[in-house]
Amino acid sequence: IKELGNPPNAEPWFFLKPTTSYLRNGGTVLIPEGVQMHHEIELGVVIGKDGKDIKREDWEQYVAGYALGIDMTARNFQQLVKAKSLPWTSAKGFDTFCPISDFIPKENIEDPMNLVLWIKINGEKRQRGNTAEMIYDIPELIRHCSSIMTLQALSHFAYSMYLSDLWDLILTGTPAGALGLIVHGDKISAGLERPEGEVLATWDGNAADRVGGYVFNQNAYVAGQARVL
Repeated sequence: IKELGNPPNAEPWFFLKPTTSYLRNGGTVLIPEGVQMHHEIELGVVIGKDGKDIKREDWEQYVAGYALGIDMTARNFQQLVKAKSLPWTSAKGFDTFCPISDFIPKENIEDPMNLVLWIKINGEKRQRGNTAEMIYDIPELIRHCSSIMTLQALSHFAYSMYLSDLWDLILTGTPAGALGLIVHGDKISAGLERPEGEVLATWDGNAADRVGGYVFNQNAYVAGQARVL
């Protein structure tokens, strides 16, 4: 929160990313023209049962498993809309802006609140933290989100190592180091581990400039003239 210049919250605050932003392991993150793209490594909680107004003590029965996620953010775009009190959807929701690892069944993780997650760019460590450092724990995030909107379960993916596009995934927040820039040609490596070092999931891919589509120009955006080519 301090690093990103966000004020402390009285309760969890969240935004939405479309399922079209999901990117499987080995993929290429596409950077729209004019965008300064930053990484935010996070633990993802995969919802396995539809739920509304879920109680804290019942959280685990609504979880199917976990995944490693990277919340890519068009940081210059986000800063502009934040300053104007506008929604963040455009800055967070570009295609490929949510790389996701293979699914980890919940039975494989004894304590999701004690996991190490990290990301490296071109072999350089950018972020490393433990989920124990989260401001709000997973039971509270599930309770809060489900009090606002119904959480929906994944659909018929159980025989696949990959997640389908028909489930809710809660990304749980990122450790320090989220102001790291990713540019064309960068190699991205990320991992989720137990504290003793056992690897549970990885994501490896690269970044490239997107050809066509949205073009971010701050001056034009302020004047209401952002372009799509």
